[in-house]
Amino acid sequence: QVQLVESGGDLVQAGGSLRLSCAASGSTSSIVLTDWYRQAPGKQREWVARISSGGNTMYADSVKGRFTVSRDNAQNTVYLRMNSLKPEDTAVYYCNARLRSGNAFWGQGTQVTVSS
Repeated sequence: QVQLVESGGDLVQAGGSLRLSCAASGSTSSIVLTDWYRQAPGKQREWVARISSGGNTMYADSVKGRFTVSRDNAQNTVYLRMNSLKPEDTAVYYCNARLRSGNAFWGQGTQVTVSS
């Protein structure tokens, strides 16, 4: 069992930056992958970025070059640094941890609003 808490969402102007945090507790040593997703009103949930237990990262084309996912194992926290934010980045951002067992756990989400 893993519990995830996202934080860092805020209202920011276009071109600004935010860093989101995903703090994990519980069986954190069992986490294989941590993904960031986002969901805007009326839209499908969109995969944003991934970091593996080995530190490999992947990004959606829509955020590549602007967002960076990183990990602090000592604090059991995954970060999503978002630069050059655009209004289309407005969404609730969620982290998802996938365990070796195949079980996955979601955080509660954090709201990011980018004004034009």
